Amino acid sequence: MKNISPGKSKNHNHIIARNDLQKTAKHNESISSTIVKTFDEAWDCFTPPYIQTLTLAMTRTFLMCLLIVFYLLFTTKLSGQSRIDILTVSGAVGMPSAYQQPLYGKATESNLLINLKIPIKFNEKTIWYNDFTYSGFNVTNDLEVRPTEYLTAMRMHGIILQTGIVQKLNDRNGFQLLAVPRYMSDFKGSDSKNWQLGGIGLYEHRYHNRLLMRYGALYNQELFGPLLVPLVYLDWQINDKWSIVGLMPINLKVNYKVNEYLTAGFSHFGFITTYKLGQAEFKGDYVERNSIDETLFARWNTRGNFFIEVRFGYSLSRVYEQYDESEKMDFRLSVVRFGDDRTPKNVNFDNGFITSLRLVYSIPIQ
Repeated sequence: MKNISPGKSKNHNHIIARNDLQKTAKHNESISSTIVKTFDEAWDCFTPPYIQTLTLAMTRTFLMCLLIVFYLLFTTKLSGQSRIDILTVSGAVGMPSAYQQPLYGKATESNLLINLKIPIKFNEKTIWYNDFTYSGFNVTNDLEVRPTEYLTAMRMHGIILQTGIVQKLNDRNGFQLLAVPRYMSDFKGSDSKNWQLGGIGLYEHRYHNRLLMRYGALYNQELFGPLLVPLVYLDWQINDKWSIVGLMPINLKVNYKVNEYLTAGFSHFGFITTYKLGQAEFKGDYVERNSIDETLFARWNTRGNFFIEVRFGYSLSRVYEQYDESEKMDFRLSVVRFGDDRTPKNVNFDNGFITSLRLVYSIPIQ
């Protein structure tokens, strides 16, 4: 996996496993970013510096927003981030990129992402966190003659749930344990091999009121074999303007607050996924997708709790590799492969420029 996501920063929201991570911020009760955001000021181990207590009017408004978003199911107050991206809808498209030899033509990649987060507070120390992500990739091309022995045009769909416990230990320490089941398919047939089961474990420590870190790992049983990714989460509020938030090596954001309505900066996102094919002529094969997206972004508060974020950058190490189901590796540790003698069936297209638009509904904490 070149990365999983889910998470969210001050602007993100994410797959995964999905993760993009968000920048946490201040008092009342909250959800901590990346994988989970907490609820209570006693959860300082999962949140950044505190802010002053909300006024009664603001609290009522905030609770009303929660009732709407969770359809009257959840009434827990949030704290920990200046904003929580509850719902994110994102569309992305890449510039046409040339195929490698012997194919002559260009391929165009597009992506649709939907992310929804639903945290449930059990008590002052325990939260059950749920993060649902759908991500669909579509590859089209202008090939006049298409090979029949492997895919060129393709649609891949991933449905990822992160669900588990966020536990406070004391004022500075805590941990997160999440199960991460996935359904990965081309939606042209289904069997047990479309399902993958993984997990995320993170230990959290707050060094001071501007620096929060987590250490742990992600495991997933991919179609090529077991994948283990060491994780380091950073939430560093450098000053009132600059901050860095992310779960490396999956995602990272360097944020610069221009004013109350505009934030800009740099975004990194990398992910590895595998999809079981159900198409009759390729039934049993799987596709491994790898990509590292490095982009610049700008995020505007358009009205109330609604935001628009645009990104533009370059997709590195982007590959769609088709393998027979018998092609496996012994083990993969992040980008390091052990016992990988696989031979892909298909021909890839080059890296290229990408752009995306995100629509975000984000609840204010303060």
